[in-house]
Amino acid sequence: MASDRIFGLVALFVALAYIASATQIQTSFLADPVGPKSFPILVGSVAAISSLYMIFRPDPDPNWPVGRTWGALALAVVVLIGYAYSLKPMGFIVPTAIAAAILSYQISPNAQKAAMSGVGLSIGLFILFKFALGLGLIAFPKVLTG
Repeated sequence: MASDRIFGLVALFVALAYIASATQIQTSFLADPVGPKSFPILVGSVAAISSLYMIFRPDPDPNWPVGRTWGALALAVVVLIGYAYSLKPMGFIVPTAIAAAILSYQISPNAQKAAMSGVGLSIGLFILFKFALGLGLIAFPKVLTG
């Protein structure tokens, strides 16, 4: 119970700091009515509510993961950090396919399905983000596309 409450307190402080930093986002006079602050504040609010739930209704006896699970979590963190650093130089599609395939393999260790999931997710997300949401993503490195 104590571990849930401690984690809930830490998460609450992080959520409140996130909300406070989101309120500092500068907006131009041409911004849409919702503005760029709304989504980060919403995310921080959900995180704060979730952490309050953990503080006031902790799990009576949490089961901590075994060593193999900690290794899988560490690998996922390393993959996501590498993904974040590789997006700009390599474009969106290749790093997303690799990261999604590795993470998919961790969920279900079937290499062929994981690779197909990574490629499909990468292309699908690129189409969604680029064309439906209008984000300025670059598909491949500029070296390849000229």
